[in-house]
Amino acid sequence: MHSRYGPPAVVRVTEVAKPSIGDDDVLVRVHATTVNRTDCAYRAARPFFVRTFTGLARPRRTVLGTEYAGVVEAAGGGVTSFSVGDRVFGYNEGAFGTHAEYLSVPEGGAIATMPTGVTFEEAAPGTEGSHYALSFIRTAGVRPGHDVLVYGATGAIGSAAVQLLKHRGATVTAVCDTARLELVKGLGADRVVDYTAEDFTRDEQSYDAVFDAVGKSTFGRCRRLLKPGGVYLSSDLGPWCQNVLLPLVTPLFRRRKVKFPFPKQDQEMVRYFRELIEAGEFRPVIDRRYPLEQIVDAYRYVETGRKIGNVVITVVPPN
Repeated sequence: MHSRYGPPAVVRVTEVAKPSIGDDDVLVRVHATTVNRTDCAYRAARPFFVRTFTGLARPRRTVLGTEYAGVVEAAGGGVTSFSVGDRVFGYNEGAFGTHAEYLSVPEGGAIATMPTGVTFEEAAPGTEGSHYALSFIRTAGVRPGHDVLVYGATGAIGSAAVQLLKHRGATVTAVCDTARLELVKGLGADRVVDYTAEDFTRDEQSYDAVFDAVGKSTFGRCRRLLKPGGVYLSSDLGPWCQNVLLPLVTPLFRRRKVKFPFPKQDQEMVRYFRELIEAGEFRPVIDRRYPLEQIVDAYRYVETGRKIGNVVITVVPPN
């Protein structure tokens, strides 16, 4: 939990009360969760305006964590979709609480039964980066045959985007460093650009969409990569919040546009990823695993910016 905003050191492992459940809630015993960029942003209150949602002086939600996998331990009297013993996974941004042994979730929330054939640690990272990637794809209107460039193809969002784009039928160019070329090819990328060897913004190919999955570029740098009518999207607000402002301006020129996705988290989204995982069309990339007792170390590692895919927290060690 954390009782103030700040660096990873503000997080501590301590005893907290087991959450209560209402008639329409389920109590999940969490077996695995993750630490991701979303958790880091809320923990540090960066950018500052997130405090308008989480508490101006101190965090209202002291237990963070957005995604999870576990077992239903109890169900409210009105619950019909889930039963005690069901293996479930899901996403809980806003309410948070997945960095704990127990979690209360509304029956109609972003929760679904787990994909068959995967472990809790493999299911837990199935929603955060992937739901951002899915929002990018839908906002850009990607269709089969579209040419799409993904910058930052090894992170949780980027690695999911490559796979989801291929499932959508797009032709994918992925940008990463030398050490990860084979990993990204294995995710299905049709072409891989090593940004340590060449400037991807000088690429001679043009694209229907450019996804900056790490928020380290700008529309100005990537504009020349876009076909007429092409779309640029970023996972970050950008300098001076330009990625929120430019979507208001660029449509007026009817050439190349900036769009800013607003992800939707609901049960349909979780079920969609369950189907893709079961079909072998999507697998969350896992970099490191930490026990819950070492969650501060996990935060520190995520904030190095060097993680590949997802960082998983094991709450209940596998048998």
